[in-house]
Amino acid sequence: MIKSYKDLEVYKKSYELAMRIWMITKKFPKEEIYSLSSQILRSSRSIPANIAEGWAKRNYENIFKKHLLDAIGSCDETRVWLDFAFDSKYLTNVEYKDLINNYDEIGKMLNGLKFKWKTFK
Repeated sequence: MIKSYKDLEVYKKSYELAMRIWMITKKFPKEEIYSLSSQILRSSRSIPANIAEGWAKRNYENIFKKHLLDAIGSCDETRVWLDFAFDSKYLTNVEYKDLINNYDEIGKMLNGLKFKWKTFK
């Protein structure tokens, strides 16, 4: 039974990944703190935040879907920052592939929620 946004698997997974990214960015060079680290942290945290905000407004279809679209956009943005981190040699191949695969899954889950959201009203 879905009673809260915290019960949504996509919220749980996106929150967990944002926390993983926070831990990973701790090992990035200090000169990245106000650029790459900051950007990837903001975009990864934006995903669960938009899910939560959209859930609070789910009685208004267009607003809820707008927040899901914002979350999808943040998911894709996070993937771009992961590309930069990998190409800058801040992520191992294993870390990169795992994170990219997880964000692919989150994107699919968000798109699915966009079409099934009425079952959670």
